[in-house]
This record gives sequence, C-alpha cells and structure tokens, in this order.
Amino acid sequence: MHATTILSVRKNDTAVIAGDGQVSFGETVIKANARKVRRLGDGTIVAGFAGATADAFTLFERLEAKLEQYPSQLMRACVELAKDWRTDRYLRRLEAMMAVSDAKTSLMLSGNGDVLEPDDGLIGLGSGGAYALAAARALIDIDDLDAEKVARKAMSIAANICIYTNENVIVEAIKTSGHQS
Repeated sequence: MHATTILSVRKNDTAVIAGDGQVSFGETVIKANARKVRRLGDGTIVAGFAGATADAFTLFERLEAKLEQYPSQLMRACVELAKDWRTDRYLRRLEAMMAVSDAKTSLMLSGNGDVLEPDDGLIGLGSGGAYALAAARALIDIDDLDAEKVARKAMSIAANICIYTNENVIVEAIKTSGHQS
C-alpha cells in the first residue's frame, strides 16, 4: 500500500500513533499536511489509517459505530469491524489498513479480516511502514526516549527513505494508565 506511513508505539505508560501528512496522487504530492491520525470514541482510542482517504473515513465511522455497540471493548469492536469488512460486499472493496490503540491494546486491522496484536507493541503500516517499524524497533530500548520521541524519530527516518512519506507528522498519544495525555 502506497502513499502514507503510520506507526504505533507502546512504551512505558504511553501509546502513540503517528502519521505523516503527505497525500500523493501517482507521482505528485497533492497535500503535505493531511491528518491521518485521530481520536475515536470518547477520546480514549487513537487510530491511524493507510490507504484511500474516503475508504479510511468509512472505516473510522464503522469503527466508531462498533465502539458504541461494544463500549470499552476495543478488541471486540475491531473483530466485529473486521468481520463486516471481510464479508460485506461494499466494505470488501475498501483499500485501507488501520492501527488502533487504547490503554490496554494496540491492533492492526486489514480488509483480509486480520485483527493482529503485535508482541512488541509496535505497528507500521503503509509504504513507509516497514522503515518506521524497523527504526522504532532499534530505538525502543533507549531509556531516555519516550513513546512519542521514538515515534517521531522513527517517522523522520522513514521520511528520509520513502518518497511517499514526509516529515509533517501528527502524533496522538494516550496514557496507558487510563489517563489521556
């Protein structure tokens, strides 16, 4: 999947999702400061998307509805969304991936029905996702870097490698102790 980089990092008492701001159309940069990361529900969940913008907004709306149906149950809401995404004729055509986090869990969702929770609390999506993920894995054990600093540095590294990623990074963070930051 081209045209974006999303990175989710969990460290100590914080979970963050970072996304670059570049929107590309083919080989042309259309927008440099798009917001691909947002808070959902009552603000205790953060999510980021990689893929077609309209598809991502559809998925955000669907996930919000599932969160209303299953309050405080991120895993259940994501599994239900993934079931719909895989089986619904309209949703099956959506081309996007999502990373979502709450105080307890970080998940990656795809249209294949995947709801994956990484062992290390790190998720990388989009064309620069592998670069950001590798950088985050290298930085995560540095004691004086908190989750947000790891995410920002990893996204900067990805932006220097991936032509579909820029350094206009939006970061949303939540305290994993249950308090928003």
